[in-house]
Parts: sequence; structure tokens; C-alpha cells
Amino acid sequence: MTTLPATLSAIAILLAGAIFGFFYAWVCSTMWGLDQADPRVAIDAMKAMNASVRNVVFMPAFFFTPVALAAASWAWFASGQPMSTILFGAAAAVYLGLGLILTTVINVPMNEALAATPTPTDIEAARVVWANYSQPWQFWNTVRTIASGVALMLATLGLMAVSRA
Repeated sequence: MTTLPATLSAIAILLAGAIFGFFYAWVCSTMWGLDQADPRVAIDAMKAMNASVRNVVFMPAFFFTPVALAAASWAWFASGQPMSTILFGAAAAVYLGLGLILTTVINVPMNEALAATPTPTDIEAARVVWANYSQPWQFWNTVRTIASGVALMLATLGLMAVSRA
């Protein structure tokens, strides 16, 4: 196996796995837990988590995954591996469109709107704020989780498709 394409593929798969795991954790634990909490606590906790996620640990997986997937696609193309080229390219497109771009145009504006909303002291008012935020946010998070999982799967298949010939 050629060194550069294999190295780029390993980096791309690592980043795709990291971002899939990040989104998946929100689906299967974080949001369900917040939905069970006092909505005032859920609102404040979500505001804090959204503010803390903008960091140097999260950034590579979120922003560099499509770059690494596209770089692996290009490297497999240069190595004469058409199926790997297609699979890594498809992975890059899926994550870019339904992971990164979806997040920036849907989830981030929702997070910013929640951050700008004072947390109600009245529990019933807080329930309304939280329900109006949590339900659509979880839907779109599920979409980006599935997309990230599909991108990870396509990249893995891309590596498996490398011809030994």
C-alpha cells in the first residue's frame, strides 16, 4: 500500500470517527439527560457546553475532516485507485454537506439564539424555551450524526477497496 494515501486515509478515518463519536454522544446521552433535567438547568448547561465546544481539541475533527477525506481521495486518485477515490470523495461530500455545513447553518444559529435568550426563572416558561430548542436541535443533530457515520463508513470502505494489484 502506498504510504501517502494510506497515511492520509488513516488521518481521515481518525477524524471522521472522532466527529461521529462527538455527534453520537449528543444523541444517545447528553440531550436525553438534559431533557430529564429541570429545564432551567438544561438551558444553562446547554449554553455552557455550546460555549466550551469552541476549542482546539474539537476544531480539527469538525473542520479538517472533509479536508482530510478529500486529500485521501486525491491521493488514491494519484495512485490509480478509482474505487478508493470515489469512496473517500463521497465521504468528504457527505460530511461537508450534512455535517459541517448543516451544523453552521442550523445548529450553530440555534445555539446562538439560545445563548442570547435569558434563562427563564419560571419553570413553565423554561419548559417552553427548552422544548422549542431541544426537539428541533436533536432532529438536526441526528441528521449530522447519521451523515458523519456514513462518511466514516465510506472512508473505511475506501481503505478496504484498495487494490493490491
